[in-house]
Amino acid sequence: MFPITSLVALPLAALFIVLFVSVVRHRNTAGISLGDGQDAEMLVRIRRHGNFTEWVPMLLILMMLAESNHAPAGALYLAGFLIVLGRFAHPFSLSSRRPSLPLRMLGNATCVAATVILIACIARALF
Repeated sequence: MFPITSLVALPLAALFIVLFVSVVRHRNTAGISLGDGQDAEMLVRIRRHGNFTEWVPMLLILMMLAESNHAPAGALYLAGFLIVLGRFAHPFSLSSRRPSLPLRMLGNATCVAATVILIACIARALF
């Protein structure tokens, strides 16, 4: 029913699992049951996963709404590409040892751009 959104969701779902497993593995290794245990690496892993979960559900909902309102396929593919690029770049920008500001900016900027594209697609269909 949502073929383009589904295509975008697949790699994102895989990354979600990778980020989740990263948190769980570090929890087990460091013996941290709840929170970050004042462990810098735990905090980074939690934020990698958290930032993902803060962005991706809204973006996929917007994408589904745009696709259901017959948004141009090119705009949907572009938004999807930006979402996947941004969500894969961002986690690797967060590090307790060496933060990468360019990747972090890329991760956030691509998601903001995708959001604007999807909002425009939805607005175009409604007005």
